[in-house]
Amino acid sequence: MAEKCPDTADLELLEQWNTLQAGFRRLTDQLLADVDAKAGIAPSEFQVLWFLLTSPEQTAPMNQLAATLNFTTAGTTKVADRLTEAELIHRQPSAADRRVVLASLTAKGQRVAMDAALALAGALRERVVGRIGEDVFARAAGCMRELDPDPGRLCRP
Repeated sequence: MAEKCPDTADLELLEQWNTLQAGFRRLTDQLLADVDAKAGIAPSEFQVLWFLLTSPEQTAPMNQLAATLNFTTAGTTKVADRLTEAELIHRQPSAADRRVVLASLTAKGQRVAMDAALALAGALRERVVGRIGEDVFARAAGCMRELDPDPGRLCRP
């Protein structure tokens, strides 16, 4: 079987992909570091707070939090433990299914989530929109919606 090597067009396409994914990962890390610096919330904690803030009744099952974070159950429990200890969320069994544990924002958690969301919006304006403009940013978001293989899956920050 003859081995085929990527041609020039393939190499250029792969380099563009590498630029996109690596740059997006570094930018995301930088934006979430800005949120941490301004609001005092670690990235995984912010993801949970934002998910709950934008969920119906600001409550969600723990397994949805695990899917949002892309963490194991144990990893999600550690984040939830820190947020519970900080009085930002509380957990209780679901009235509909006692096997399901629900996480809900507390009033303090709601305030912290809003502060962190505003910090992220400010960082986006400064680091992204200010450099590429609102139209390009909106088009890029639209393109990503088109490319998303699972657009129905909620995954916030």
